[in-house]
Amino acid sequence: MKRIYWIVLLLTSQLAVKAQDSLITDIGARKTTSLNGKWQYIVDPYETGFYDYRYKELNEKNPDAFWNTDVQKDRTEKKEHGYIDKYSIEVPGDWNHQKPEFTYYEGTIWYKKSFDCQPVQGNRYFIYFGAVNYRADVYLNGKKLGMHKGGFTPFNFEIPAGLLKEKGNFLVVKVDNKRYSDEVPTLNTDWWNYGGITRNVCLVELPQSFIQDFVLQLKRPLAGKAPGASPDAYGWVKINNPQAGETITVEIPELKLKKQFTSTGQTTALNLKLSKLQLWSTETPKLYKVIVSTKNNRVEDQIGFRTIEALGKQVLLNGKPVFMRGISIHGEIPQEVRRAYSQADAMQLLTQARNLGCNMVRLAHYPHDEAITRLADSLGVLVWSEIPVYWTINFGSSEVLNKAKAQLAEMIYRDHNRASIIIWSVGNETPISQTRTNFMHSLITEAKRLDNTRMVSAALEVNYASGKNLNLIDDPLGEFVDLVAFNEYLGWYGGTPDMCRKTNWGTPYNKPLFISETGAGAKGGFHADSLTRFSEEYQEWYYKEQVAMLKRMPDNFVGISPWVLADFRSPKRNNPIYQEGWNRKGVYDDKGNKKKAFYILQAYYEQMKQLHDHPKRK
Repeated sequence: MKRIYWIVLLLTSQLAVKAQDSLITDIGARKTTSLNGKWQYIVDPYETGFYDYRYKELNEKNPDAFWNTDVQKDRTEKKEHGYIDKYSIEVPGDWNHQKPEFTYYEGTIWYKKSFDCQPVQGNRYFIYFGAVNYRADVYLNGKKLGMHKGGFTPFNFEIPAGLLKEKGNFLVVKVDNKRYSDEVPTLNTDWWNYGGITRNVCLVELPQSFIQDFVLQLKRPLAGKAPGASPDAYGWVKINNPQAGETITVEIPELKLKKQFTSTGQTTALNLKLSKLQLWSTETPKLYKVIVSTKNNRVEDQIGFRTIEALGKQVLLNGKPVFMRGISIHGEIPQEVRRAYSQADAMQLLTQARNLGCNMVRLAHYPHDEAITRLADSLGVLVWSEIPVYWTINFGSSEVLNKAKAQLAEMIYRDHNRASIIIWSVGNETPISQTRTNFMHSLITEAKRLDNTRMVSAALEVNYASGKNLNLIDDPLGEFVDLVAFNEYLGWYGGTPDMCRKTNWGTPYNKPLFISETGAGAKGGFHADSLTRFSEEYQEWYYKEQVAMLKRMPDNFVGISPWVLADFRSPKRNNPIYQEGWNRKGVYDDKGNKKKAFYILQAYYEQMKQLHDHPKRK
């Protein structure tokens, strides 16, 4: 059985890697033409533009296919679809918030964008999407470029030579956000299924041979190196259509570093000594301009250099213990009831977290927009980044495993140069079974293969019946993660907050312990006594009891990311007075107001900051 399991693991790993062969990173450093703005659309709940009446996929020559032109050849030609400005929608943006009739819509919408360009003979062109939820079928000028699944990670398709025109290019995207049991995430989630082209879209122009991706990170750990020794950095450069023996140059101007490497094929290894390096940290989030170039192409990025590791009972940032004062965040702007996507959105969310006293955020339960991870680099905020392997995934399916690995790879490749990201998470609250543990273990193995410079974790299950007043995190997945993280809601899901007074926590694993979620719901502005559910006073009491309990945590307790920064939309939350389709566990309400619990958590974080950042004051 073990041999069969590892054969399946190897095959699905190879498939996940193959799916990512074309992904272009550092899009901001490329020559691009934005395709954002107004797109025309057709609502197609029966997928009439995709299937014929026998439910077979239409071919590219069929005039009824919605990816084909809606212009009649002559007045006798039958056309049963059309794109007009009356039906337009903004990209990027979810469709749910843009029109009232789309609030609860789950299904297919066809997007169409016309654009002109001046294609340069000999150059290559790609259509790049920051994210589309969930399935995207992409067509240009009547030809299918490809299909992608996964609602929160980037992808791109190359445009065949000769297909791109100077005038009137006809780009169509079939977007389908229906939920299925064999997808990632699966049918059941506790967040809003925002559909649409939710992140930036652009046309990318590149030479025949170009730098597709590169990574440069510090080797870890720094411990044991002589004082003042230059840290070692390593990584690789991936060249699309490499030229034999070409020169690859890596520069960090501020460090007066310039080193050349000879290409060894598609991927070339990098090894550097970085002298006089200022390490990236939460207090001093130093970033360096890094330039990678070949004869025909040049890419640059702003990169911070640091080490992160779980060692014994501690998490070490640059070799020093760090306590994570976190908060969980959904990628949503509640006051506008929409998916977050912009730099301004990222600034709002991270500013709210910093005002709370956070030095860390858990980006749940899916990869957030690239704007927030890049801003976290600049602000010095630690990040937990997660794929949506959530609750009841079909753990027995190798196809589902492959889909999860594809999203994992896309998340890691996009952000593997972000110093702020210290944890890759492979899932949340998955029910324990041997099948599930094998599934999750293979994701952990894959994450470490793709990037061994960061910690890998998941929000684990808790054994509440382990002993009198002792709750153990003994989920068997704890053997494989670097950080033992768990979700707990003592006093909200069962009992009242005073349950915390006699509760203690532990784990059989000699690893750092982290609370990845805890929280209670409260409708902003609703006040009552502390025993009244959904009142701000109940939530305030909940956090007071939690804080008191946290002071009894074992010595391997390294941080917490309560649930959640702000109220967010969820169809599962249907109390007609207090919820109305909102999960109310935010310490900010849906209008951006701070609830009473905010100040309890803020005060605790200030105490922990003084205790851990200034150890002499203990």
